[in-house]
Amino acid sequence: MLPFIRIWLPAVVTLVGVTVMVAGGGDDVSLEGGAGIIGAGLAIWLMNVLFRVGLGNDRDRDEEDAARDFYDAHGHWPDEAPPPPRTPGAQPRDAADHRTTPAGERPRSAHRPGPRPRRPG
Repeated sequence: MLPFIRIWLPAVVTLVGVTVMVAGGGDDVSLEGGAGIIGAGLAIWLMNVLFRVGLGNDRDRDEEDAARDFYDAHGHWPDEAPPPPRTPGAQPRDAADHRTTPAGERPRSAHRPGPRPRRPG
């Protein structure tokens, strides 16, 4: 059913418009009517294209939300290697680790300033 709505319905409506223009003998009424029907067929096609583009944006947003959930659960982004485990009393290895944090929090990664801000919507 979906291929019919995406491809065949706009094509059939557009061909009906062309047929009306040709069968009408070229008078003004048949040309304008056929052009209106062709416009309807193209509008159906464009609505299908815009709907598919809209669904693509939802997938991107869902992937970003999943990455944020992963960060909240694990403390690093999914495309990063997990930080090495810290032993109690160990000295920091670089200047970025010298930051003070409230009790119980881990210092954030030196190359990312922290969690990405959430997008509205």
